[in-house]
Amino acid sequence: MKKIAIATQPSLKRTESRLGYGLLFDASVLDEMKRLGSRFALFCDERIAAVIGKPWHAHLQKNGLDVTLLSFPAGEKEKSRERKAILEDRLLSEGFGRDTCIIALGGGVVTDLVGFLASTYCRGVPLILVPTTLLGMVDAAIGGKTGVNTQFGKNLIGTFYSADRIYIDPETLSSLPPEEWTNGIAEVIKYALIHSPQLYQMLRNWNRADAKQVEMIIHECVLIKAQVVEMDFEEKLGLRRILNFGHTIAHAIETIENYQLSHGEAVAIGMIVESFISVRMGYLTADALSEIEALIRSFPFSLKISRGVTREKMLSTLLLDKKSSRGAVRFVLLQKIGSCHPFNKEYCTTIPEKTLDEALSWMFSLFSGESR
Repeated sequence: MKKIAIATQPSLKRTESRLGYGLLFDASVLDEMKRLGSRFALFCDERIAAVIGKPWHAHLQKNGLDVTLLSFPAGEKEKSRERKAILEDRLLSEGFGRDTCIIALGGGVVTDLVGFLASTYCRGVPLILVPTTLLGMVDAAIGGKTGVNTQFGKNLIGTFYSADRIYIDPETLSSLPPEEWTNGIAEVIKYALIHSPQLYQMLRNWNRADAKQVEMIIHECVLIKAQVVEMDFEEKLGLRRILNFGHTIAHAIETIENYQLSHGEAVAIGMIVESFISVRMGYLTADALSEIEALIRSFPFSLKISRGVTREKMLSTLLLDKKSSRGAVRFVLLQKIGSCHPFNKEYCTTIPEKTLDEALSWMFSLFSGESR
């Protein structure tokens, strides 16, 4: 069983992340949880409740925890201010107070939403994250970012709030539908491209059925994110921006598509387009772009956007990206596979309007089959 300490807020809190098969039913987890609260609110979506939430809830109750299971509909649209308010009212109506420890069991929607709730409920209560998707394990649950979506864009309202514990049990991945595996792989590819040529080589020989390889890949991704987050928890120094590679384009597409396109699909497209921009800006070789596109296409991404994604909508939505500065869109760009361009420690840069226009035209021709 692997342990990874994440010093997200060194002066306040260290998050201990534990990784191992069968971890959720390990006696040591129960002992740790009992030290974090008197009452527990276990949140998950309705799909996860059926396959994991109810059995684990019963296990926790059987072993002496005062825990209430609270489920809500699944889907990206639930990651909203409205759903957060509904869940908060439920806790308040049932008398949950400052002795409460909140548990988020599920994918990125659940950990982002419930993490945000924990950061504000009674001005902050203990939080346990239990990611059940590959995307959650390697990215969403790691690093202390919480938030909800709005009609204007993704994750525009939220907090930095460290979990007290993160429990990663790869056995929960057995319940994942194929598309959720693909979602997670997009983030794994991102880590390889921004930080780890070794992980890039591992992905070229990916075998989902190899449990040891899956655990190794999760462990590598958690380590990479932990290292970056420890150095720049609140994204004030710039380094944490490298975790946003591919996401500037991706978040705009997701918003325009009204979240009907999955996060992983959008990130896959975003990484290819932002690699194209890296080439056009003279930082990345054309051969590297071809390699990156070939690796992404080796996984079952659909790589398609709808006709609703237009140049005008992309340009207006891109300006809402959190990295935008003085009305200009900024991008994280690669200088080679496994390394981002530092840009004087800003780790992102503006690009000429002509380059952005070329990139969008190329994106439309490649992923919608037409030029606009």
